Amino acid sequence: MLLFGMTAAVGEREKKVSDEALLKRVGRGDEEAFRQLYQNTDRTIYSFILSIVKNPYDAEEILQETYLKIWTSASGYVGQGKPLAWMFTIARNLCYMRFRDRRHEADVGLDELNQMEAGEFCRQIENVADRLALTAALDILKEDERQIVLLHASAGMKHREIAASLQMPLATVLSKYRRAMKKLEEYLGKE
Repeated sequence: MLLFGMTAAVGEREKKVSDEALLKRVGRGDEEAFRQLYQNTDRTIYSFILSIVKNPYDAEEILQETYLKIWTSASGYVGQGKPLAWMFTIARNLCYMRFRDRRHEADVGLDELNQMEAGEFCRQIENVADRLALTAALDILKEDERQIVLLHASAGMKHREIAASLQMPLATVLSKYRRAMKKLEEYLGKE
């Protein structure tokens, strides 16, 4: 379902190639390097996007847009040892562009609602309920706490990796993670 169905097995030799080196190869049009970079980073980037947009459907779309942008912009990447930070910047910008676009599309006409079939309407209500449950749990967290929790829980990143990616001290990441988890436990205990 995600970008191009990239699920090819990765050899041991390829796993040792850094994301920075892969990104440089992508800039030269290397499709295999792009596949490897995607496999190395897709869960992390998805979790980061989800922490911003709070909607799995939008997050998947933005993830695909992010990798398309990475493919087309990789030749302009200037290596500084932080390719994930560069990729996060692309993802964040696309999220904010989505928010701007949504503001303009916010007005749904009554005619469109009246023309909607009952089955379609029910499916949309179910999707809304799922989104609301996810959003409610995430909304109690501050944005940075939400990003840290999702990067750790969903992307499987270690706290050191999160600290490096978000350019925060490790102690700050650990403290925010513990605080966020406590908030979530209290919230879920009440629900």
